[in-house]
Amino acid sequence: MISGIVLAAGTSSRLGQPKQLMDLGGRPVLQYVLEAGAAAGLDELVVVLGHRAEDVAAALSLPPAARTVVNPDYATGQASSMRTGLAAASPSAQAALLLLGDQPAMRPADIRAVVDAYRSGAGPIVQGSYRGEPGHPVLFDRSVWPDLLAVEGDRGARDVIKAHPDWVTRVDLNADLPPDLDTMDDYERMKQLGDDGPLQRLL
Repeated sequence: MISGIVLAAGTSSRLGQPKQLMDLGGRPVLQYVLEAGAAAGLDELVVVLGHRAEDVAAALSLPPAARTVVNPDYATGQASSMRTGLAAASPSAQAALLLLGDQPAMRPADIRAVVDAYRSGAGPIVQGSYRGEPGHPVLFDRSVWPDLLAVEGDRGARDVIKAHPDWVTRVDLNADLPPDLDTMDDYERMKQLGDDGPLQRLL
């Protein structure tokens, strides 16, 4: 069993409004990430909310395998959201795959490629690589969760990856890195994405 942990608790300070709720093609940005995880066949999706959690939860249409949890310490940074998500994962989960709530162009095929590599024995950490540039999704075997739980502050899984490069297998996805939504310029570009973008994906 593999749990998808969607990190979507941040304050969107650079945007000045919750990025999770911004509209793309009539859907909230975060909805695309949930649908990608569901389409990839993840066994469950744990959506970690924080800033304006009630508003974000109300705007979402949760796939059958998805549920939300609230990180009360979201203001301390991403590490606390990782801890919240891992704590809420099913006890049967053998691994957790981290997804970012501000990457609506995440592709189900890329998630599946990382999961397939893990199930084929790739190692305790499997990371997507976009033409040589590492990014999300990143999958962590349960054996390395204690290392994730030890991360503090506004830091994420990157620290664990850097500390243990021998644990990491990278999967070449032969695609463009899904962009983050951090600024209004990012948002305007996302609205103009072409055939491979989130507005054209059949959900």
